[in-house]
Amino acid sequence: MSFSCRRTRLYSLSLFLLAGWVTLANVSACASQHALVARRTAEPAGTAWFAPALVSEQTMLARWSGAVGPPVARNRAAEPVRATRAIVLVSWNVAVGDGDVEKLVADVRRAQPESELVLLLQETYRQGASVPAMLLADAIVPRRLGGAHPRGFRDVESIAERCGLNLYYVPSMRNGIPALSSEDRGNAILSTLPLEDLSAIELPFERQRRVAVAATVSGRDPDGAQWRIKFVSAHLDNLVGAKRLWIAGGAFARARQARALVDYVEADEVAVLGGDFNTWFGFGDPAFVETHRAFPGTKVTDRRPTFLNVLRLDHLFFRVPGDWSASFVRGARSYGSDHWPLIATIRIG
Repeated sequence: MSFSCRRTRLYSLSLFLLAGWVTLANVSACASQHALVARRTAEPAGTAWFAPALVSEQTMLARWSGAVGPPVARNRAAEPVRATRAIVLVSWNVAVGDGDVEKLVADVRRAQPESELVLLLQETYRQGASVPAMLLADAIVPRRLGGAHPRGFRDVESIAERCGLNLYYVPSMRNGIPALSSEDRGNAILSTLPLEDLSAIELPFERQRRVAVAATVSGRDPDGAQWRIKFVSAHLDNLVGAKRLWIAGGAFARARQARALVDYVEADEVAVLGGDFNTWFGFGDPAFVETHRAFPGTKVTDRRPTFLNVLRLDHLFFRVPGDWSASFVRGARSYGSDHWPLIATIRIG
């Protein structure tokens, strides 16, 4: 090979590497724009709503939100508050109806009947007339996920009703065009304890609309001391487009969404954040690193994969007082989902 040919190839390689560096630098710079603003008071009345500060992102998110139904907040009839020292917490991607939530709840209740229960669910769905059948021309509708379910099979409202749980559900996106389904899908919190101080958090837009949900539960321990915990259920993007390098760019995108979540819970002294973080790079993924830095007390003792028994995509993060403890493991079964649940015990006082 002649010297001039080698020089030409070296020059081309340099340009390629420079272009890649510029692309990653641009993606990284975009990842710094993660600020949220209090946008409006949402339905149901009194629910706080947060959205990206960038107007361009708010405009895009509005096209996605135009295809979904309203959030659902439902606390059952008030029951006498019982003292407790333990909460069983489950964080789980239920794969749009494939995961058998009721079976998991029954197993958890059988194992720890005296504990309160909180579920942080991702990729759950709602089915029915509240999901609009007529859409605006610019509405964005992703493809449908999950099997063909009969009405009330495993939609989130039916699960909450049959399990006797309080519910807060906010759809992120529609689940298929109106001709194929009357469904939307998103994140939810279900609990044996009443859900208060509800918030919806539209994350910085990357590839799809993602809305995290937050709620506070409260109670007292057997000594009479009052306690409050903020719970957040989130689902981050897995990929971005080709212009931003798919998986590689997705890592920066998730980091931006994770920073928004971290900022949201920064003022909460006691907080638990769980969900499907889509961490393709496991515990080295920027989304995990960013979030763990804000929850330094989180101890991961079970590092087994949670997605198809190959990747660790799901995580739990804790910020609790020094005299509390929080530990978690991967569940023994996937209960029909392509994700294994993470099951935690929070011991109070």
